[in-house]
Amino acid sequence: MIETRLETFQAWVLFFSESELPVLRRTIDELARLKANEDNITSRDIANVLLHDPLMSLKVLRYLQEHRKQSQTTDITTGSRAVMMLGTTPFFNSFANLTAIEDHLAAYPEALTGIMRVLSRSFHAAIHAREWATIRHDMEVEEITEAALLHDLAEILLWCFAPRFALQIRDLQNNDATLRSTAAQQQVLGFKLLTLQLALAKLWHVPQLLQDLMDDNHPESPRTLNVTLAVALARHSADGWFNAALPDDLKAIQAFLRQDEWDVRRVIMRSILAAARSSAWYQWPPAASFLPLQPTE
Repeated sequence: MIETRLETFQAWVLFFSESELPVLRRTIDELARLKANEDNITSRDIANVLLHDPLMSLKVLRYLQEHRKQSQTTDITTGSRAVMMLGTTPFFNSFANLTAIEDHLAAYPEALTGIMRVLSRSFHAAIHAREWATIRHDMEVEEITEAALLHDLAEILLWCFAPRFALQIRDLQNNDATLRSTAAQQQVLGFKLLTLQLALAKLWHVPQLLQDLMDDNHPESPRTLNVTLAVALARHSADGWFNAALPDDLKAIQAFLRQDEWDVRRVIMRSILAAARSSAWYQWPPAASFLPLQPTE
């Protein structure tokens, strides 16, 4: 654990890059269940587990890059393709010894609550992004979904390995509702989490497509905008549907999907209900448990 602020940005990058990532206990249990029925499962079954856990998804992408063969000419950008590339038996063998986040943060209950909140939010963002990409008939639905899932990875890593600093950022924002998250990050860490995330993604050789989709600095791409809007909606609705930013989110989503307000509300409602079915993964109330935007017709 990082207890004191590291002297340089590169020191933070190096620490996180060399850290062994824990995963959700539910991920470990689900993979064990699938392994017990290995002859009757498909790569999609495993990919569905990865969709719920950004850290497990990252572990798989990192593993593929570390073991990439010279003959491989295309990037593997999604969980399902990663499992297909590895094969189910090699996959289970490669990820046989996993550490649970719940054990890793057992001595840090506030951090465990914090990371579960962000993991739940990341899953919500992925579900929103997938729904909108499907509506737009995008050819890269899975990549957009993966990028939304991984978008807040640096924040997850901070809760995981430097909870003291994650709590400081949280407290600053709780005490000042007008303080932007990037300003709080800069004040506590000396840099923005997105900067850290992009540096880690480059170091880990995360496929360039995913790096581009996770980079909010380039919203001119419709696919990047899809991810950015999904992440914003998930963030602003994480604690209820009365966040002051939500009306602007809704207008931006309307423009993006080219749908009227009530159609967009129905699309959002469908996504949050779908995400709510997986709420047990995170031990955190899903967005659907709060007052919805409006009753659906």
